[in-house]
Amino acid sequence: MEKLTEIINVARGIKKADLVLKNAKILNVFTGEIHENDVAIKDNIIVSIGKDLCGLTEIDIEGKYLSPSFIDGHIHIESSMLLPHEFAKAVVPTGTTSIIADPHEIANVLGLQGISFIKETTEKIPLDVYIMLPSCVPATNLESSGSQLDAGLLSFIVDQPWILGLAEMMNFPGVLNNDESVIKKLKLAKNKIMDGHCPALKGQDLCAYIAAGIKSDHECTNVEEAKEKLALGMHIMIREGTVAKDLDSILPLINEITSRRCFFVTDDRCPLDLYDHINSMVRRAVKSGIPPITAIQMASLNVAEYFKIPNKGAIAPGYIADMLIFEDLTEFKPEMVFKSGKLVAKNGIFLQEDINYEIPNVRRSVNVKWIEPDDFKIKAESDRVKTINIRPQQLITDMTVENIIVKDGYAESNLENDVLKIIVIERHSASGSMGKGFVKGFGLKSGAIASTIAHDSHNMVVIGTNNKDMCQAAIELVKSQGGKVIVENGKVLEKLPLPIAGLISDKSASFVVDKIKSLSAILKQLGCAVEDPFMQMAFLSLPVIPEIKITDKGLIDVNKFEITNLFVV
Repeated sequence: MEKLTEIINVARGIKKADLVLKNAKILNVFTGEIHENDVAIKDNIIVSIGKDLCGLTEIDIEGKYLSPSFIDGHIHIESSMLLPHEFAKAVVPTGTTSIIADPHEIANVLGLQGISFIKETTEKIPLDVYIMLPSCVPATNLESSGSQLDAGLLSFIVDQPWILGLAEMMNFPGVLNNDESVIKKLKLAKNKIMDGHCPALKGQDLCAYIAAGIKSDHECTNVEEAKEKLALGMHIMIREGTVAKDLDSILPLINEITSRRCFFVTDDRCPLDLYDHINSMVRRAVKSGIPPITAIQMASLNVAEYFKIPNKGAIAPGYIADMLIFEDLTEFKPEMVFKSGKLVAKNGIFLQEDINYEIPNVRRSVNVKWIEPDDFKIKAESDRVKTINIRPQQLITDMTVENIIVKDGYAESNLENDVLKIIVIERHSASGSMGKGFVKGFGLKSGAIASTIAHDSHNMVVIGTNNKDMCQAAIELVKSQGGKVIVENGKVLEKLPLPIAGLISDKSASFVVDKIKSLSAILKQLGCAVEDPFMQMAFLSLPVIPEIKITDKGLIDVNKFEITNLFVV
């Protein structure tokens, strides 16, 4: 009661505010107007907007623009490979002060312990992390995961106040076919937000998916798809990740009416792409012709309203004082970033001192049955194979039939045709399960690469030109309990250890960034033509994105949602 009374007195000018930002051009995301006024903050709340306001601290921003800070509407923070406080150091100076996190990457490895890990490690950072409950752990029955979260287990935490709802329901075939386990999860979250994931779904099947209570989608790759989903009542999450880049394709959808049901998300980004975050999407949207306040509204208020987060996403009395100061409305690189009324970044520099806390312990998660080079052999049934043909900067792959080399009865990579061997090794329980196939589009001329980041079950994925290097790469990742590695002629050329669930580094962001740059430079020397090969390969095992993928259980025909034979006889 005393706090409320004080807020009212400060708002009326009876008492001084803690902080007043003077002479601001306030971007009003409710009306689309720009107002020149002062803004008063008490504790973490905006309490008053007007002329000649007084505060214990006053900052004259000299007619610069004051905007609500940005909210990333859907992100897997683990994909950054950074601990949350290192992640915050990268994104907060860009103007992102809130994210909606779906921790299904670490949950697929560690289950409820993984969700708790994200919760614990995000409590002391100047970044609000709202958590959606992973809906598909595992994503399908076509892969081996480290954990299984059914409705019974999810029921233990679904009603926690820090859980906003049910994260992307990737198993849309399970929804359409009334899969009992899927239906139980939908019923569990019926009173909360339920996010979608339904690439290329249309017509009556799309209607059924939406009627089940799922209200958003971030998988649209063209305006036609997005428009159908929007017309049926969905909210469109416009994604611009490291691999999946849909922003330019979807922006033509945006107009005065549609903009209110659209917002920006990054989904999966490597550390190199965090230092220009949601602000980069706002900038590009404005350059495409979208009004600046509309673009900011999509990056703030729209997200808060969809997720029913109160008092977020606007500069108005009663709202949390998450604010940005811009010199102009073209570049959207904030001069100052305020989180809950505190200055947390200035001119791109993160101001908070390092947080002193111990990283929560998690169990060892890279457990592989003893392997040797012969385990990477593929007995040939013909010289033609169904091949995963990658599309650069997309998660969708094409199924093509390619010729491979047959030697001593075994199928080998065809380097002249850029067809490389790909192996997925189960790494959670040392079952020995291995899926074997071929991939086209990487351009690797020698050696092998391997990673324990392989959506969504995060088994070990290895791509290479020969069995010995592929085996050595896999062994190196067992030694480091996860990571990314390049091997050539039996020698480790570069390695990024990721000992936390095989997904996250325990080092600084700068360390991880330097390692990623080194990995990329070495791969270019080995002939790799893909912009971010490790991120691209991470999605080759995701059996819910068309058209063909591979898991530890084999080659997956996603359109038929079944394991398919590798060879064309």
